[in-house]
Amino acid sequence: MLSAGRGPQECAWALARLVSRLEADAAKRMVPVRRRETVAGERPGTFRSVLLEIGGDGAAEFAASWSGTLCWQAPSPYRTGHGRKNWYVTARPCETGVQRTVFDEADVEIVPTRTGGPGGQHRNKASTAVRATHRPSGTVVVVDTERQFTLNRGIAMRLLRERLEAGDAAVERAAETARWRIHDELVRGNPARVERP
Repeated sequence: MLSAGRGPQECAWALARLVSRLEADAAKRMVPVRRRETVAGERPGTFRSVLLEIGGDGAAEFAASWSGTLCWQAPSPYRTGHGRKNWYVTARPCETGVQRTVFDEADVEIVPTRTGGPGGQHRNKASTAVRATHRPSGTVVVVDTERQFTLNRGIAMRLLRERLEAGDAAVERAAETARWRIHDELVRGNPARVERP
């Protein structure tokens, strides 16, 4: 992910130039690069952030050569006579896609159990409660709300599915938060790479 951080509009302009330069370098090295997500800047043709997907054999090496603080050295196209010529952008690798947990009932181990409490002899003597374990994730659910095993089994399956979906959603939110944190990690100065027009 490349980000102009919270810098001035020239940083968004510099980001657009640096992304074009990165894509040209990738084409020259035969490394596939695809724009997955862009956030437009205030002016046309500028970006506040760009999320790139880099693939192929040399992806890690190529990404490392474009990681860190990047500097675009050029006078401001928006403020004439402005003394500053260094516009900084940050580039960091980040998680883009979180793999969803696949729920398959064949992966669930169902164990009938007995439970105590109100409900009379049927509940105390028969194994109507269910302990369901999703083996790949280790998630366990115990259901004893109904007096019939089949009803408890259905509830357990639904609860397992909901818990796995909630866990996937939490992982996705954490990955997205980590991506947005990159915007605040821009360090101005000491660039890893300097590019000029």
